Amino acid sequence: MTEAIVRFFGGPLDGRVQELGDTEPVSGSVMRHVHLHDGPKIETHYQLGYTAESGWEYRLCGLPAPGEVPEQ
Repeated sequence: MTEAIVRFFGGPLDGRVQELGDTEPVSGSVMRHVHLHDGPKIETHYQLGYTAESGWEYRLCGLPAPGEVPEQ
């Protein structure tokens, strides 16, 4: 398997780029991130998606992808 990278959008991981690892990425899967440093616990969730234009990306759940209209 070719090493795949993923970019993060929104929340405390915004702008981070990392390798997806050895497991096969599954579009729509949700990752939980817990931030415990210097203050209250902050829990965020990111959903994995793929587009031909930008590749793999984790978006903060509820954060629309480029070109999507946010739900009202």
